[in-house]
Amino acid sequence: MIPEQFGYSAPTSLQEAFSLLQELGEDAKILAGGHSLIPMMKLRLATPFHLIDINKIPGLAYIREEGNTLKIGALTREVDLEESTLIHDKYPIFIDASKLIADPQVRNFGTLGGNIAHGDAANDHPAVMIALRAVVEISGAGGSRTVAIDDFFHGFYMTAIEQGEILTEIRISRPQSKFGSAYHKVERKVGDYATAGVAIALGMDDKGICTYAGIGLTNVNATPMRAERSEAALIGTNLNAEAINLAARHASEDCQPSSDLRGDEEYKRHQ
Repeated sequence: MIPEQFGYSAPTSLQEAFSLLQELGEDAKILAGGHSLIPMMKLRLATPFHLIDINKIPGLAYIREEGNTLKIGALTREVDLEESTLIHDKYPIFIDASKLIADPQVRNFGTLGGNIAHGDAANDHPAVMIALRAVVEISGAGGSRTVAIDDFFHGFYMTAIEQGEILTEIRISRPQSKFGSAYHKVERKVGDYATAGVAIALGMDDKGICTYAGIGLTNVNATPMRAERSEAALIGTNLNAEAINLAARHASEDCQPSSDLRGDEEYKRHQ
């Protein structure tokens, strides 16, 4: 299928984009990479009256560290994450997630901000954001505000982004400890959406005791999900087999997967 007819604008500043959003109202949609929105439009699951392409707005694509905070602009491409020395050296979980997203064509244009703002529990980066306890910056004509990732996802394709606003930055504070992170997903074929996935970030003290645990789950809930009981099962332990098995059992019990063409509920819980 092909999308229904729609209007198109390509503003060159955030203020111009905000003005268009206010003028066009709920019928307008932001276009970043487009790899979530355009397929939905082709299937007519989304029928926006107007697309506002923000790719010509400068200053929204960057990866930098300020003090102990990693800041990533919303228009940063997946390929930029893959090729960033800073990401490779300090935040390799992004490499794990990005390399599993679709194919090089998609990763060359798909954006981190779009992946998160779409609000799809099957996307890979939301779980990473949960594991790292990210904060997102949302901007509008009246200024910017920050939202903790646990308060960002409201429902199926629903987020904290309100009418007239655009997600502009992702911020991550690096824990002051020995720290590691990884993302893994089970998929039917290379580049597919996850049957189930997990992002995990762990911090350890000098005695080998876990002091920080962040666990985000992909595609096993109506919204991207924090495995809170699993996190609690790891903190204070030396990550022995008993603690890990308990954390896995809690994740399986607490998620709410739906059966679909990628697997039934029991299979997803098992993963």
